[in-house]
Amino acid sequence: MPKVGDKAPAFTAKTDQGETVSLSDFNGKNVVLYFYPKDDTPGCTVEACAFRDEMETLEAKDTVVLGVSPDDEKSHRKFIAKFNLNFTLLADTDNAISTAYESYGEKTNYGKTYMGVIRNTYLIDKTGKIANVWLKVKPDGHAKEVLDAIDALG
Repeated sequence: MPKVGDKAPAFTAKTDQGETVSLSDFNGKNVVLYFYPKDDTPGCTVEACAFRDEMETLEAKDTVVLGVSPDDEKSHRKFIAKFNLNFTLLADTDNAISTAYESYGEKTNYGKTYMGVIRNTYLIDKTGKIANVWLKVKPDGHAKEVLDAIDALG
């Protein structure tokens, strides 16, 4: 698992707009890379809307937010439109990014075990290194935790 101080694993993915982006496109900025299971579900919506509501503050701190789920570009566009999201969602349909960040694995729900995206967040600093990691995130209050960690970066 990528740890604090490690160089963040490189990736390339399609955005909600069908553009191809790579982590290296954001050199010189902090990147909040958050993994979530599915567009337009209760916990994922709470988390996305919290980041949406903090975007002005995040942008003022040279920070971009990238949400990553296995949903495709069309699903992401609907999710963005429905909740007026103001940041980029990445289509990780093959779970390659989630796997590289160890955010894809075995989950259990109501006694059933299955493979899926684990709600983790990585804060990548302006030099491309992991500055903070949150595992098995609880959506409520998470955006504030991330903001506090960005403030601590200076």
